[in-house]
Amino acid sequence: MSENTGTEPGTEPGTDPGTEPGTDPGCEPGPEPAIPRGAGAAADLTVVVPAYNEEHRLRPTLEAIRAHLRADPERWGDWELIVVDDGSTDGTAAVAAEAAAAEPRIHILTSAGNRGKGHALRLGVLASYGRRVLVTDADLATPIEELDALDELLTYGDGDGDGDCDGDGDCDTYEGEGATYDGDTYEGHDDTYDDMYDDAPAPAAVIGSRALPDSRIDIHQRPLRERLGRLGNRLIRLVAVRGIRDTQCGFKLFDGDKARAAFAASRLDGWGIDVEILRHFRRAGWPVAEVPVRWSHQSGSKVRPADYGRVLLELLRLRTRTRPVDLAVAGLFLLASVLLYRGLWADLDRAYLADSMQDQNQWEWFFAVTADNVAHLRNPLFTTYQGYPDGVNLMANTVMLGLSVPLTPVTLLFGPTVTWALVLTLGLTATAVAWYWLFVRWVTRLRPAAALGAALAAFAPPMMSHGTAHPNFLVLFMIPVIIDRALRLRAPGAGGRRLVRDGVLLGLFAAYQIFLGEEPLLLAAMGTLIFALSYALARPDVARVALRPLLRGLGVALAVCLPLVAFPLYWQFFGPQSYHSVLHGDNAGNSPLAFLEFSGRALLGDETRADPLAMNRTEQNAFYGWPLTALTFGLVVWLGRSPLVKALTGTVLLAALLSLGQQIRIPFTDVVLPGPWRALAHQPLFESVIESRVAMICAPALGVLIALAVARIADLEPLTHRVVGLVVVVAALLPIVPTPQPVRERAEVPRFITEGMYRDFVAEGESVVPVPLPSPADADALHWQSATGFGFSVPGGYFNGPWGEERMGIYGAAPRYTSNLLRDVRYGGRIPDIGTSWRAQAKLDLAFWKAGVVVLAPQDNDEALYEVMTELLGRPGERMGGAWVWDMPRAR
Repeated sequence: MSENTGTEPGTEPGTDPGTEPGTDPGCEPGPEPAIPRGAGAAADLTVVVPAYNEEHRLRPTLEAIRAHLRADPERWGDWELIVVDDGSTDGTAAVAAEAAAAEPRIHILTSAGNRGKGHALRLGVLASYGRRVLVTDADLATPIEELDALDELLTYGDGDGDGDCDGDGDCDTYEGEGATYDGDTYEGHDDTYDDMYDDAPAPAAVIGSRALPDSRIDIHQRPLRERLGRLGNRLIRLVAVRGIRDTQCGFKLFDGDKARAAFAASRLDGWGIDVEILRHFRRAGWPVAEVPVRWSHQSGSKVRPADYGRVLLELLRLRTRTRPVDLAVAGLFLLASVLLYRGLWADLDRAYLADSMQDQNQWEWFFAVTADNVAHLRNPLFTTYQGYPDGVNLMANTVMLGLSVPLTPVTLLFGPTVTWALVLTLGLTATAVAWYWLFVRWVTRLRPAAALGAALAAFAPPMMSHGTAHPNFLVLFMIPVIIDRALRLRAPGAGGRRLVRDGVLLGLFAAYQIFLGEEPLLLAAMGTLIFALSYALARPDVARVALRPLLRGLGVALAVCLPLVAFPLYWQFFGPQSYHSVLHGDNAGNSPLAFLEFSGRALLGDETRADPLAMNRTEQNAFYGWPLTALTFGLVVWLGRSPLVKALTGTVLLAALLSLGQQIRIPFTDVVLPGPWRALAHQPLFESVIESRVAMICAPALGVLIALAVARIADLEPLTHRVVGLVVVVAALLPIVPTPQPVRERAEVPRFITEGMYRDFVAEGESVVPVPLPSPADADALHWQSATGFGFSVPGGYFNGPWGEERMGIYGAAPRYTSNLLRDVRYGGRIPDIGTSWRAQAKLDLAFWKAGVVVLAPQDNDEALYEVMTELLGRPGERMGGAWVWDMPRAR
């Protein structure tokens, strides 16, 4: 996923996807270059010297640099020397002014105050005009003569054109005798490379190193200080820039244009600037060489061992710092999420999401039972509180252990409804922020464009449909993170330690996502594969380069992920109460009309039009609306030359086609065509997928397309074109803006349960039998348990479990005669003739359920249910705690 605003669609191979030359992802542009007095329009070399209170050391430094550059005018050509006075309080400015008066090629920049080395270097480099830029410290601890070696090396590459000068696939570090390129040694500082390197790419930066074998330390620091410095440097290398042995040596020669780009994108003002610039070069795919130099400790040095710690703190702040606009976008996403669920938050005790059917009861039960298992150190993969006595394989159900386990304290302290509301609200926010972060990193750095695309990816109609009942399909914040890590594997330069690191992280992220939701991960993998194949067709050259590191990285990821999830997956597929598939019928696909219609909860939606086109309101998996569909077609025509847009188009079309299911019914006709989902419908893993959900893949793909389009529109001229373009995009998205989720008042838990009266009737090993038994159609009894702390088990329930000898997956417990009878009476109201066989069967079923007490709470058709239970048990019930109860004999 690589597209950058302001560039032609489809970056050339060898550039870092999502990274334009001269920028660093996530960094604010730096200040505009200041033009030093007397500077020409161009120079062959610029030397930048930052200085703070260097009155006594600056003069000999400037004289040495000036003498060295003037001694060989043919080599150095037109040069300039920029001194940046970083708010000195001594005579530094006067010394610099005196030198500038004697040499017109010396220029002075003055900072308003002491801002730090990073700020001073940024001012100096951005004011430079040199084709090459050397930065050196004011004490000239590395003699200026070492410039010769750095300059010579900056001219040559490694001979194979791969930009990986040491073969490790990480930072391009040159090591050994003088320096080595792929094993070929450059002997000494004054020699030249063989002709074999004439056509090799040159490094973009050459840095002096005190850590290479042939480095020479003329004057050492005190031993303790030197050891502390080495330790600090190792920590910096470990945390920030692996592969470069000495990041903090102040003697560095850069390609001028790339240096100005990197410093313009930098943000640090302190000592950490060296690491920040090197990281920028690495991310941009610009080779960095490291060569040995002479170095001498200078008395009065301002660098202390503790400064290495400050560098680490700066880097930590750099990694965690966000722009104000990023915080604003996250805040807007949070506000939108809160508004969507405001009805739920307004009354957590009684509010129930109206469109969730029985899923809110189920999910609250999942959160509560996980918390109870964790609190009592029980197996979190199994329980008998539901589906008694067989129990429930929790790993084979969507309990989201990745959230329900860490949120156990919240559930125990505040109840499962609070956990449910938090997961929906914060999970949706986190998902939107994650898509925004991914789009900024890989699609466009225009924040409003990325935010709009992320909003579509996270708040699209299918997501909002699942937001009523299925948090495992709403809370997808790990999916963008996984996609990002996969893209890093195929990025140029991925190899060696970096490839292993990214592969390990990808494996860990995938393992965690399995404990959030396996089906979303499967759909994300499908979408990513479709996108990758589509992109490979558009850019086979890029695909060939990316394939090998991608496969190697995926191998590492599998090696990390599989051991972590092996036992839970074994339990899921082969443990107690496991099943092998769930059938959803032949009509689980989308209607083609569903893509053109608005969902019932969209701003311009109509329930009467939307409901007939979906299985139910929790499965409105298309409903992108005809305006967005039309806009998508127009954008594809407009931006269709871009390989990225071609890949997105292929992804959307194929995902939409697959989502139509095994049979595609042509609207307004009797024609039924076979659908491509037939090839997958009975394959392992896919056999349990509701095929209409494949259309959810379209949401992030359309989000990327919208982000690209808005970024491109922002560059249009004149202003009227930009305004018209944005109005068109807004007009297409406005009809599908989600409206707040409606709520209803949930049924009260009988006092017989809340006041613990049931305890007098239920012995250990017995169950409470609600009438009718809890099922996917009526799971209020699960709320009885989750709201009161799981003091009893219930037969039946709302979960996925096995049925029959083939262990086919069904919703709820395996039906029995009595449970079917009570269900039919509850929803039909008709009372059958209860004879001896019905009573005998009820006795068997109650014995199987190990019933301690039968409870009939107030509900529709409760009079008919009471009459049936009285006939089945041969005695009337007792009114107690707001419910009818029948005490069951313990002797069986």
